[in-house]
Amino acid sequence: MPIPESAVLSRADTTDAGLLSSRFDDLGVRLHDGGGTVRIWSAHASSIDLLIFDGDDLDWVVETVALSRTEGDIWSGFSRGLRQGTHYAIQVDGPAGPGNTFNRSSLLIDPYARGLVHSGSSGWRSVVVAGDFDWCGARKPLIPLDRTVIYEGHVKGMTKRHPEVPPALHGTYAGLAHPAMIEHFTTLGVTSIELLPVHQFATEPRLLELGLTNYWGYNTVGFFAPHAAYATEENRRRGPEAVLREFKGMVKLLHEAGLEVILDVVYNHTSEAEIGGPRSSFRGIDNRGYYRQHADGAYIDVTGCGNSVDTATDAASRLVLDSLLYWANDVQVDGFRFDLATTLGRDSQHAFTPEHPLLRAIVDDPALADVKKIAEPWDVGMGGWQTGSFGPGWMEWNDRYRDRVRNFWLSDVDYGRRAATAPVGVGGFATRLAGSSNTFSAERGPLASVNFVTAHDGFTLHDLVSYDVKHNTANGEHNRDGADTNRSFNHGAEGETDDPVILATRRRAMRNLMGTLLLSAGVPMITAGDEFGRTQHGNNNAYCHDGSLTWLPWEHAPWQADLFAHVQRLLTLRAQNPALRPSRFARDDQETPSASVMDWYDEHGEMMSGARWADPTHRTLQYLATSTPEVEEPNRTLLVVHGTERPATVLLPRVDGVSRYRAVWSSEDEHPSTEISSHEPGSSVELGPTSMRLFVADPA
Repeated sequence: MPIPESAVLSRADTTDAGLLSSRFDDLGVRLHDGGGTVRIWSAHASSIDLLIFDGDDLDWVVETVALSRTEGDIWSGFSRGLRQGTHYAIQVDGPAGPGNTFNRSSLLIDPYARGLVHSGSSGWRSVVVAGDFDWCGARKPLIPLDRTVIYEGHVKGMTKRHPEVPPALHGTYAGLAHPAMIEHFTTLGVTSIELLPVHQFATEPRLLELGLTNYWGYNTVGFFAPHAAYATEENRRRGPEAVLREFKGMVKLLHEAGLEVILDVVYNHTSEAEIGGPRSSFRGIDNRGYYRQHADGAYIDVTGCGNSVDTATDAASRLVLDSLLYWANDVQVDGFRFDLATTLGRDSQHAFTPEHPLLRAIVDDPALADVKKIAEPWDVGMGGWQTGSFGPGWMEWNDRYRDRVRNFWLSDVDYGRRAATAPVGVGGFATRLAGSSNTFSAERGPLASVNFVTAHDGFTLHDLVSYDVKHNTANGEHNRDGADTNRSFNHGAEGETDDPVILATRRRAMRNLMGTLLLSAGVPMITAGDEFGRTQHGNNNAYCHDGSLTWLPWEHAPWQADLFAHVQRLLTLRAQNPALRPSRFARDDQETPSASVMDWYDEHGEMMSGARWADPTHRTLQYLATSTPEVEEPNRTLLVVHGTERPATVLLPRVDGVSRYRAVWSSEDEHPSTEISSHEPGSSVELGPTSMRLFVADPA
């Protein structure tokens, strides 16, 4: 689908408008008049040549075209040899000196190449891709944020071992859109599939030497080409055009099932690594223009990956924006999760600003208006932790939510076993449960928070309740990699055990964590496999393992089926009750549409006092949410949270307008109960250790 005319017109006649300047229009290859024009940006080059290769021999140059420098540091040339399927590269020469790393002999990728192939020892080749595709009327689902439930997973890992997916489709784009996978997603109740990186990526030489691979894909080679290894063998043989067609076919089928596709995109660094690493594109085209560096040419690495893309330059920022527009419009994806997004918002002095021109352009571009924009709001540089600091229009991974929820259900309980009381009260946990208003402004509201307890990076849900420490020796770094502070709790034994009491407590802990996630205000994100408790055997940094450790298992024990049923039940309740998914924070002085008025009670059914919020001996809380929806019927829910390992008796609060409370979910149940019990206001409810109950409050 082409970029809307309104978006094109907004950039017209903007020669001096920074990253939106018209000089950056139509970079890469455009086919016309029986051939094609290639346009490359380089501010410091002295010459650029286009090399066209034989279709079968990727080392045989059949044509060389010298590009001409035009206005705005754009180099351009036409060739009738540029056609659909043509393999090409560029060679760039330039001056020596600090910051410049030109090498006339290097064969380089066009940064805008829609297709890429690897030719072995001689590196990558760009491929001209037309991108024709019949969408057959399939449209983006446009899931409202308050109804969005994100499912984060790996293209290969989700389907590689699925018994109902044909072997030829295992680990592929086509496999992900197979009816068996669509049934899993829709039966579970998630709405938006967030894929770990699918831009073409490469494995670092260090991992190859260890016999490992970059499984997660956070090592981008090109920002426009889909990763070819995730296509079926047949389409890989046919080439990049077929790979892209398979990717679009996946998007089309998921859309027809009502599911969104969100891409985890890595624009903060590239696979060229540190100086001395691979020279595949940016480093040879204009190192000074594309990478952050000191005056002497030393890289400023705020990503921990060897280099950092310098979005303080208009050309680098425009490249990111154009890539987003391509995937959102031509490929029809529904959203993006920006890896280390703080890096993208750093200015020419390398300091983060939420008003960075690129961050503003992503939000303001009308062609991206309906696209979900999710920031990972940190990097490893000075001032890199920016949770809550992005502007309106952005959602953010909420690490403060993750840490507080893990503390409440795991490390606090561990502490309580040793000290007879938890270290803190329930106040911080309640703030996260209610949407993190201390992190996100009223203007942005609770839906700016992407809530998560686990992610691809870190322990799985099962391992979070089964291990006190990481077990990463298989990564080849002597267990030094991965986070040391996990806020996990093994509940009495490290790793595998046959102790029935420990296993039952772990299962309840998983239900408490998942229940908190799916009943909190904000946008929840589930990590693939957590819905049935998969394990990585204590490895909290499995980025380099492409095998049984990371591929989802699809044969499940009874307890795993029970956990799946709990997640399914929780997602159904979330969809049915708008009180659980407010779009705005409520205000005391006025009624706020699409908010939830929140009242807090202690275990005696009395309003929470100020002292009780911080008292570590009082970790039982009743949370009454009353919705003020604009398009749904209003409702009320009561969530009871009990955060100690001692049983408790709770008196349900007497509230004006409430006639009864219907119990609809309990984390104490091994399998979610189908019986709905009714309770009068003021009646008592017995709670077991560390548990949750959800009630729907019926009106008088």
